[in-house]
Amino acid sequence: MSIVITILIPHKIREQLCAVLQTAGDNEVGGILMGEHVAENTFRIVEVSAQSQRGTRSYFLRQLREALFHLTSFFQRTHHNYKRFNYLGEWHSHPAYLLYPSPTDQETMWDIVHDHQVGANFAVLLIIRLSNGTLDAAATIYMRDYRLRQAKLVFETANRTDNT
Repeated sequence: MSIVITILIPHKIREQLCAVLQTAGDNEVGGILMGEHVAENTFRIVEVSAQSQRGTRSYFLRQLREALFHLTSFFQRTHHNYKRFNYLGEWHSHPAYLLYPSPTDQETMWDIVHDHQVGANFAVLLIIRLSNGTLDAAATIYMRDYRLRQAKLVFETANRTDNT
């Protein structure tokens, strides 16, 4: 039986991502996902970065220095409590394509999950786009043993109280 990993997306994060996508228009954009481990195999996205440099209609280049800046700040705010708060993975948009990782996306994620300096047991790739003003999303989990898993995405309502 396959383990299901659930990614909770709070309403405020969904709104933030929608605003970034609207600004980017037809160009790809992305950043990193920072999350909280809230239950077994369940993680809540508590913060996302949005890279200042946008991509093109069909390509997004990750800016490592900018990502590390956001991650370092996040770790300081969460008092380096890595067991509870940590890097979850990456996100970027596919405004003109399906919500499936490209071969380049796949290669990047495998590099991240196997980078000993990152130290991740897995990495999430969240691919998003706007469709008639609504956020469409799909998440793939990259495991160290080269297995892929689809994540179960849960969009939380605005009424939920965030504990971050």
